[in-house]
Amino acid sequence: MTSSTDPMMGRDPRLDFFRGLAMLIIFIAHVPTNKWIWYIPARFGFSDATEMFVFLSGMASSIAFGGAFRRGGFAVGSARIGYRCWQIYACHLGLFFALAAMCAGFNFLFESPDYIARLNLGRFFNNTQEAIVHLVTLRYVPNYFDILPMYMVALALVPIVMLLSRVHILLAPAASVALYIAMWIFDLEFVADTTIDRPWFFNPFGWQLIFFTGFVIGMGWVKLPKPTVPLVAACVVFIILCIPVSHWPTYSKIEWLSEIRESLKPFIVKTNFGILRWVHFMALAYLIVIALRGREWILRSRIAAPFVKTGQNALPVFLMSMAMAYTAGMVLDRIGRNDLNFALVNISGLILLIALAYMFGWFKSTPWRKRPGGTPTTEKTTSKQREEYSRPWHTAETAVNTN
Repeated sequence: MTSSTDPMMGRDPRLDFFRGLAMLIIFIAHVPTNKWIWYIPARFGFSDATEMFVFLSGMASSIAFGGAFRRGGFAVGSARIGYRCWQIYACHLGLFFALAAMCAGFNFLFESPDYIARLNLGRFFNNTQEAIVHLVTLRYVPNYFDILPMYMVALALVPIVMLLSRVHILLAPAASVALYIAMWIFDLEFVADTTIDRPWFFNPFGWQLIFFTGFVIGMGWVKLPKPTVPLVAACVVFIILCIPVSHWPTYSKIEWLSEIRESLKPFIVKTNFGILRWVHFMALAYLIVIALRGREWILRSRIAAPFVKTGQNALPVFLMSMAMAYTAGMVLDRIGRNDLNFALVNISGLILLIALAYMFGWFKSTPWRKRPGGTPTTEKTTSKQREEYSRPWHTAETAVNTN
């Protein structure tokens, strides 16, 4: 897996396809009491769509922001990262207030269930003044809203990693590993709720490991090993062995499997990113890269196009998926939870998310800058190019970004 993306050929379809797939899986995973969650990858292995999203975001960040550091220097690159962190922060707050308003609205319309309590937002509504202060300072991070803050912290560490790489490129991955180990030794974490001393569900000191794994691979500082029969076989065997101790209907009925699962908990815990989650994801990614080598055209086919388009608009699709997932749970409360209704809600949600991705892509194409026949106007195109290249962090590599 390399980071090379020719701007003239467009975005890397592997990044976009699998980010799009991750977005759709995340929607299914967040629909309350969704029966379909028993069929997502997380039920058959240690890693899940979160690892996919964070790893690919690290790779995309290396392409989108690496050029800013190379071309504009450390100050410009850091400013680019700071601007992106601000965008993520604004999205985090926007998502919170949107869902809080939605919960309040449905509580007003219906006597039960209590959606504010279900999303664990009682503190915000009962002690709003203090909660808002803690919310904007990221000391109040309800579980449903925890992935964007973690992603923002990982991005904020990029300038440090870039500085270390100037000394030696291997210092970058070494620093990530050292921070991961330090988290376990010194119990590094951020508080998500000061009233109960609960930590962030996604500990950024742990999850930065998978982010920077993608980042250093994307930068070309670390190369994946060449495929060999023993290595491929080891990955396949490991993935297969993970299935019975990851599939709850299986291990819950077999005592010795349950004991193995219990003994593995420190290594597969999600909050601190247990190391076996990293191993499982990297084994899967390695096999997928090998399987697609020379077959990248598959990801440029019409069948793959909806996933690619979703991945190209990952951030807005993610925000919509989180809001839609909770709304889907509210709909199921009204129409009932049976197989038909689960299918109706899940399929409708997935189709709508893909449709929204195409809509976001249409807006990003700035169609209002084109002539009625579809040809960009010379004056406006030139103006846009002038505006783009006047940005100090501009680089052609932003063809692949962290949208």
